[in-house]
Amino acid sequence: MVRGINSISTGLGITTHYAKGFNYGKLIDPAIKAVDELNLRHTKKGQFLKWVELPKEQLKRVDYIYEAVKNFKNQSPAKFLTVIGIGGSKHPVEHMLNINGLNLDNQVKFISDIDSVSYKRYMATIGNDVRNSNYLIVSKSGSTYEPSDAFIRTQDMMKEAYFSEIYNDYDAEQLANKHFVAVTDQNPQKSQLRRTADEQSWFGKFYIHDDVGGRFSSFDDHTLFTLAYAGMKKPDMIKMLQGADGMSSIAMSKDLTLNDPLAQAAFWVQAKLKGIQTTVHEYLGSLFENGTINWHAQMQNESIKDTLKQIAKIPDAMHHSSEAHFNSSNKFAFALTSIADYGILKENAKGYTDAMCKTYSSFGPFFNQVVETEGLGLKPEAAGAMTQSLGFATVYQGLIDMFQAKKEIPEVLPTVIQDNVEEYKKNLKPNAKGESVVVAGRVFG
Repeated sequence: MVRGINSISTGLGITTHYAKGFNYGKLIDPAIKAVDELNLRHTKKGQFLKWVELPKEQLKRVDYIYEAVKNFKNQSPAKFLTVIGIGGSKHPVEHMLNINGLNLDNQVKFISDIDSVSYKRYMATIGNDVRNSNYLIVSKSGSTYEPSDAFIRTQDMMKEAYFSEIYNDYDAEQLANKHFVAVTDQNPQKSQLRRTADEQSWFGKFYIHDDVGGRFSSFDDHTLFTLAYAGMKKPDMIKMLQGADGMSSIAMSKDLTLNDPLAQAAFWVQAKLKGIQTTVHEYLGSLFENGTINWHAQMQNESIKDTLKQIAKIPDAMHHSSEAHFNSSNKFAFALTSIADYGILKENAKGYTDAMCKTYSSFGPFFNQVVETEGLGLKPEAAGAMTQSLGFATVYQGLIDMFQAKKEIPEVLPTVIQDNVEEYKKNLKPNAKGESVVVAGRVFG
């Protein structure tokens, strides 16, 4: 029996402290089964678990990505890179930019909305000229409406802008094509975007790897390309990928005193078994704002499919959320991700963090994940390890819950698929009369 785990240090820049000690209790057998199940599945095709070994595989592509980014930048005079994508094509990129301190100069933009005002606001940020940006189009199938809509409209505007200067359709199209990179399925038969990129001779070959779901794609080509474009040093990217790979080794271990993602997963399952319906994970520091919060929320909603998990940044949320969180009639379980502060504010930061930990642990089960920092963000190895850890913790949470409830484990784990997303997608497709509700790239007037 594993009793009273007070803290787990990964050796990768992350240490997790469990208030009052964490005890697997009745979940020790389901936890061991969860590790066995993941070890059995993760190398098999069709399980959407390729992300487990993706960091190790991507270490082989680092040189190619950096050389490609250098050559791509030389193709056009663009000042910015715009990522066109939604969900897993966007949030992991935002998250990795934030925690690596690479989002401060606003060199990287995003398009994911479909309304006119949002597009006008985007255009204002690049000087109202699409030629001021390069574009990374991210879509596994290449047919998802939201990125297709933005891409087609932007490409049409790009061709028109160049044509207005040179009055030659062919040359205008060739100049426009130099602004685009596709990250999509490798197989042209499966992706319209891949066919477009091949036909129009877009730069480079970048892929969304098979069996890597969007929310687990923080180390896939679209994220690494963007990090390199935004100025991440090659040695730091290598450290980041090595940190993620190191976390994969830890997370596949049956040593329950070292497997922190497994302990975190069991923590949340145990809280629900004790009757706690609402759980809270807070982040301390602006480097987690928006990007990490959005990505974690996506992970929770799409994998655990649980709308009762609250994810927020403090101290912004602390003052008003405390009225509910610290109301003794409400039952919560809490987690805090905080940073190891070495700067001029470290004494106050430590005092504040300690006060929060004391408060949280007085009102419910609690753990504090402390992540090492460097410069404007996390240490690269810690950034990689933390990101990979959340993927494992999410999948383990689903597995432990099924094993403890003695549910049949399906052919593909529910935590890695999106079985409900078609409910809205089907209503975007032409109806029985062939009438289209939406047309990608359509403009009025």
